[in-house]
Amino acid sequence: MRKVTSLLPALAALLLLTACGSEQAGTPGAATSASGTAATTPPVDGVRITSVTIPSATPTPNSDGFSVHAGSLPTGDSGISAAYEVTNNGTEALTYTILFDFTTDTGEVMGNSHETVRSVDPGTTERGTVRLGMLAPGASPVTRVKVSRVTKVPAVEAPPASGECPPSGIRLTTDDGDAAMGLRVVGLHLENCGKRDYSLDGYPILELLDEDLSPIQGVRIVHGSGGISTGTGFDEPARPLVLKPGERALSGLMWRNTTESGAAVDVPYVRVRAERGADPVTVTPHLDLGTTGKLAVRAWSRPSQ
Repeated sequence: MRKVTSLLPALAALLLLTACGSEQAGTPGAATSASGTAATTPPVDGVRITSVTIPSATPTPNSDGFSVHAGSLPTGDSGISAAYEVTNNGTEALTYTILFDFTTDTGEVMGNSHETVRSVDPGTTERGTVRLGMLAPGASPVTRVKVSRVTKVPAVEAPPASGECPPSGIRLTTDDGDAAMGLRVVGLHLENCGKRDYSLDGYPILELLDEDLSPIQGVRIVHGSGGISTGTGFDEPARPLVLKPGERALSGLMWRNTTESGAAVDVPYVRVRAERGADPVTVTPHLDLGTTGKLAVRAWSRPSQ
């Protein structure tokens, strides 16, 4: 994700964009900003942008029909933001992760930001604001914000927030993964954040799910590398582990996104149990398995020092 760092003169500078923001990012401060105007685009999986704020050096109408106004900004803050709302039309509480794209008039993405909205009850609407901070030289003016992608999982199965320890005392998360020459690897990380020792012996239990969180058939889950790639550590044998409070274990998923004959398989969600009988955690690594139909899983082990 690109980060932007410095200011440009006049109007162009105030319309440049940072790549990352959050609901807790800096506010526009003393800047006088554009009045929010309701978005005309339809919701994406229950998420809708309701208004966009873009400061400007002079009052100027943009292509969406609202004016932007002059004002000073705190150092490192573009003042660009978007208000949004999340409506759960389902039957259970859901946790949403939303990718917002900040674009030009022509749709070119200047930056993006992830927001997580936790535990939205059925039939309710939660509201928030996504903001951006530092500006970059040379970026094109940003005039629009759009919902690029939405993932949603049952709230009781959502990965814990940073610093949060679930009632089970076990925090299970994924990393951003790694990709090279068609090989994909995503790490599974387990931390004993509770007060008792936790025993492991073997492999995580996986369930592959589609966009509707229904099971995906026809994918073979193999213990070890399954011949996908050697020298990755996936063929190390499973050994009993005892994690004391504060200790961690590592597993992982590996696949190739080779596409040959047959239909390609995409797996947006994976329901993971650290071991049989453990509480499930649904993660969103988005496995693009191509036509291989095979997913390798590594045994739990202690991370390398």
